[in-house]
Amino acid sequence: MAGGGKMDETDYIIVGAGSAGCVLADRLSASGRHRVTVLEAGGSDRRFYVHLPLGYGKLFYDPAVNWLYRTEPDPGLAGVRDHWPRGKLLGGSSSINAMVWIRGHQADYEEWGANPGWGWTDCLQAYRAMEDTEAGGDAWRGTGGPLFISANRTGLHPLVRDYLAACEAAGLAETPDFNGENQEGAGLYQMTIKGGRRNSAARAFLRPAMKRQNFRVITRALVTRVVIEDGRAVGVEFRRGGESHVLRARAEVILSGGAINSPQLLQLSGIGPGGLLRGLGVPVTIDNPNVGDHLSDHQGINYTWSMNVPTYNDDLRPWWGKLRAGLQYVLMRGGPLAKSINHAGGFFRTSPDLPRPNMQLYFQAFSTLLPREGERPVLSPDPWSGMSIGLSNCRPTSRGHIRLRSADPGQHPVITANAFSTNHDVEEMLAAVKYVRHLAAQPALAALIREELRPGPAVMSDDEIIADFRARSGTVYHPSCTCRMGSDPAGSVVDARLRVHGIDALRVIDASAFPNIIAGNTNAPAMLMGWKGSELVLADAR
Repeated sequence: MAGGGKMDETDYIIVGAGSAGCVLADRLSASGRHRVTVLEAGGSDRRFYVHLPLGYGKLFYDPAVNWLYRTEPDPGLAGVRDHWPRGKLLGGSSSINAMVWIRGHQADYEEWGANPGWGWTDCLQAYRAMEDTEAGGDAWRGTGGPLFISANRTGLHPLVRDYLAACEAAGLAETPDFNGENQEGAGLYQMTIKGGRRNSAARAFLRPAMKRQNFRVITRALVTRVVIEDGRAVGVEFRRGGESHVLRARAEVILSGGAINSPQLLQLSGIGPGGLLRGLGVPVTIDNPNVGDHLSDHQGINYTWSMNVPTYNDDLRPWWGKLRAGLQYVLMRGGPLAKSINHAGGFFRTSPDLPRPNMQLYFQAFSTLLPREGERPVLSPDPWSGMSIGLSNCRPTSRGHIRLRSADPGQHPVITANAFSTNHDVEEMLAAVKYVRHLAAQPALAALIREELRPGPAVMSDDEIIADFRARSGTVYHPSCTCRMGSDPAGSVVDARLRVHGIDALRVIDASAFPNIIAGNTNAPAMLMGWKGSELVLADAR
């Protein structure tokens, strides 16, 4: 338990200290007028590999900080049960992610604008207030906000310039800022990294809140249900240290557990598909089949080559390379350990007929084909010079769902991803991976490549390429929309003020409330939900 002051009651309960929950915690407690309690199922973020930017490979399969979800066997992924890491610690997934800061395309928010207050102008204003952009402020970007975002312009691997030159030759011009006026193009990724350390939502928002007397965080607290009396959320039950507790809220209960935990908790509380809940012995409070439905996620794949020039494999594989990188980090907070794996990337259209980009690129000056037990081998790449270009779809049409497995809150829910379950998504990915090969064939990269390792030159026909990406693709960790926002309860879970339909004093404020999935990494819009959600909560309190 952390935070100042003895608190026998609380005004606001926030369930989950993740990307949205940390922002909410800071903003709801800032005035000192409201007592705020955050309940987090995981523990502290004070871990070396959490704060070391390139250390997140060590967190990928670590049950101490990770929910380690697995999907049901997915026909769209050749029957694989996909691994879905989600943060189980202060900061949530912002404490274990790859730290890329992408807000999404303007058109995404124009679509969100069907919900009053969520259009592009509203969301842009919030982003600019939230950001402290190292690259500088303008009409699109903010400075002076609580969240520092690295411009990522120094210490890049030399192959980044070759990648950008290849993109230029392939018709994908360089863009100075994916969060600026134009998302389309190739360029450098900005990062939530500050002073060579991960700048998670916990570091930027929760730590300042923890110094206040009106705020507390209770860690290792698994919330088991929302307490609802006469149609109003009045508190929560939670387990901690083998004991069950009830915490009551005078104002509101806010779920910020993310796209898996929030619909699971609603269903445990009797809000969800009525037939499912009755079958599991959960009393039905609100029969809403949308709870856990409309699951959206981005699917990604890497193409990998061996190279004729040194890559980070050469720097990080041998012991002396590890030692040098460690010294660079310890002495100067620099070197490869001070960055994410994705130095650069891009957004492109698989067809010129499309109005906006539908695919995202990730450039990595190393490769990790050889697995290591219990981790993603980011810190111990392959024993050869390797390079990867990854991609993911921005606007998939495939939809999955989250369902209670049992009435036991300790059991993971059933996650049905339904990846590549529409022809649209399959045809789009087929065109996209062909474009990746087109990039690699440009002179700037082709002169440096020894051979394609994955999928390899034997995979050439459309059927072979489709079979390969079904076998090798997987989540890029952006699940969302499972408690989606909408004005019509027949098709949504929360309204435009993020209030759960049919229950007073209960909101869902996290990525599960996205009306639809954003074109790009979802950590920035998850923090946006916390920022704008806090404005709604405070306005209603007034």
